[in-house]
Amino acid sequence: MAKLIYTAIASLDGYIEDAEGKFDWAEPDEEVHAFVNDLERPVGTHLYGRRLYETMVYWESLPDLAEQPPFVQDFAEIWQAADKIVYSRTLQAVSSARTRIEREFDPEAVRQLKAAADRDLTIGGAELAGQAIEAGLVDEYHLFLMPVLVGGGKQALPAGNVRVDLELIDERRFRNGTVYLHYRG
Repeated sequence: MAKLIYTAIASLDGYIEDAEGKFDWAEPDEEVHAFVNDLERPVGTHLYGRRLYETMVYWESLPDLAEQPPFVQDFAEIWQAADKIVYSRTLQAVSSARTRIEREFDPEAVRQLKAAADRDLTIGGAELAGQAIEAGLVDEYHLFLMPVLVGGGKQALPAGNVRVDLELIDERRFRNGTVYLHYRG
């Protein structure tokens, strides 16, 4: 059975975007980006909320991809090769290959997807990931904490009545001050 992995880049105070909806402070440098590439390489399917999908679809057709550094080109190839499922009630059409829309998040359908998949899945978008966490679907957490405090915004992890005991299975500190924490649920 495949694992469902929640990956998030967050501020040290736990936000994936600030109060104005900005996340420019979260852009990984080359070292972090190359590490993320290696984490994403074995992933077969990405589950996205609409807003994160609209951000990530950038990787579908970068106009100047040939001029980008190798680690950027690598990520674009990895992203394009994976299947994508976008959970949205409002998105009318997708603008990337290997992508479909689901109107509702159905925990049982995700359980079946995990059981049938031969490659791991990731889930992204804090709200969507929160639903998966509440449903007990997330097997691993890959958190990248950036060396910045933003004081408010969208939280990386659910704030409701959710308790998940986690086991730290890996950690890494990067030269730019980013800290990677890998937990199993």
